[in-house]
Amino acid sequence: MDLQIFLRSRRSVRRFRQQPVPVSMIRNILTTATYAPSAHNRQPWRFVVIADETSKLSLSDAMAINFRRDLEKDNLSEAKILTRLEKSRTRLISSPIIIILCMDFSEMDQYPDTRRAEVEKLMAIQSTANAGMQLMLAAHAEGLGCVWTCAPLFAPDIVKIALNLSTTWEPQAMFLVGYPAETPPFRERKSIEEISKFK
Repeated sequence: MDLQIFLRSRRSVRRFRQQPVPVSMIRNILTTATYAPSAHNRQPWRFVVIADETSKLSLSDAMAINFRRDLEKDNLSEAKILTRLEKSRTRLISSPIIIILCMDFSEMDQYPDTRRAEVEKLMAIQSTANAGMQLMLAAHAEGLGCVWTCAPLFAPDIVKIALNLSTTWEPQAMFLVGYPAETPPFRERKSIEEISKFK
């Protein structure tokens, strides 16, 4: 397959076959993810791989407390809250592999002024996101499905405690990974003319 066509064939997969994913395959995917570009080549990305059912349940239960609090602020009915919570829980525990993508800012440059400090933090976030995109493409190359979710951004401290993470590891995203049970249809993209300017 033409490489450009292959790259465009990646989809956000949310339903997986209950088939174990070999650890060697996950290690290969993570290795490829580490070839992403990063500011100053500091490689601030960190990965937490969760395959154990107990750990999935623990993470799901911990995140549900915060999720419920947020849904209550949206003034949803109790029935709708329970539906959303159950959907979220089912999605997590039914995923063969969960990968939490974290950022470690401790090795980035430190500046005394707010402007440069904020830019450095943004560069670390962008670097970590680069690794996330590379991770998804690596999973796609292995025939796996994957979806990016930003749920940990809404409950970073809860995720840290549930997974016993280092204080310097800041949760940024969560990837659900496995063999796809379905391939979602293509969703239309904006045209290059709409989103680009050539000079």
